[in-house]
Amino acid sequence: MGYISEKDKEYLKGEFDKYLKEKVKLLVFTGDNCQYCNVAVDIAKEVQDLHDAIEFEEHSINDELAKEWGLEHVPTVVITDGDKYGGRIRYVGLPSGYEFSSMIEDIIDVSRRTADVSDEVRAQLDMIDKPVKIQVFVTPTCPYCPKAVRTAHRFAILNPNITGEMVEAVEFPEWANKWNVMSVPHILINEDVQFIGAYPDEQYIKYVVEAYKKL
Repeated sequence: MGYISEKDKEYLKGEFDKYLKEKVKLLVFTGDNCQYCNVAVDIAKEVQDLHDAIEFEEHSINDELAKEWGLEHVPTVVITDGDKYGGRIRYVGLPSGYEFSSMIEDIIDVSRRTADVSDEVRAQLDMIDKPVKIQVFVTPTCPYCPKAVRTAHRFAILNPNITGEMVEAVEFPEWANKWNVMSVPHILINEDVQFIGAYPDEQYIKYVVEAYKKL
């Protein structure tokens, strides 16, 4: 028995047929003593089977690609075209619960090779010319978290200097405790600027720019 229901598979097939344009790679990085790695791999394989434009690859967290992208935790799921986006659109921990929808929307955006933001937000994104890492701590049962994750990932899609990273706080409690994550979504930018909540793009970008200006 799979993780995606037959009803959901039919819906996703329809969405992918309508919106997928270019190839998308779904990379799952796994390692030893990983409780959720097999689940992450199985989910990715099920998604791959829904459309020919989606390619699945399993990698070791110890391989060269993981080192190149600075990946350290397992499972980590990366959505990429293999070139332009590198490892900048990532999920550390299972993209399950509400976050499954985020992964699907990311796949569509990466396939389109773009994401939708206002002209005002795009202008602020375009000024960022140094590395900015947005980490969004979430839980699978948080209905507001996908919006915050998607914003980080859309910003990463539109600017090659930005990395958007979902972090599953329940799977990585020590990591969450380090940054005093009590409520989610908890957003951490460059391990410097923090805020809590699923803010609109126009507010969200202000925190990103604040972190950028501190570089």
